[in-house]
Amino acid sequence: MTTTNEIADKVAAEHGLTKVQGKAIVEAVIASIASAAVAGNETSLPGFGKFKVKATPEREARNPATGATIKVAAAKKLTFQPAKALKDALNK
Repeated sequence: MTTTNEIADKVAAEHGLTKVQGKAIVEAVIASIASAAVAGNETSLPGFGKFKVKATPEREARNPATGATIKVAAAKKLTFQPAKALKDALNK
């Protein structure tokens, strides 16, 4: 697993920045994606993929312990659709 700090360190090293500057850039990118998602907007990063907000409808589910039927509220979820270039690189 790669962490935010590892990504920030790599950004800093590749662009001659301090680790603090690298971390600020990475955190700003993540914050921009998050704020777009909260607003219900899609974020597209060419060559990487798209972050989209999808609505899930209300549904009925069953509690496995009791067998009782319960309602699961409608919600929104953040999905990621990788770009073709990324999918191709993964499947080489």
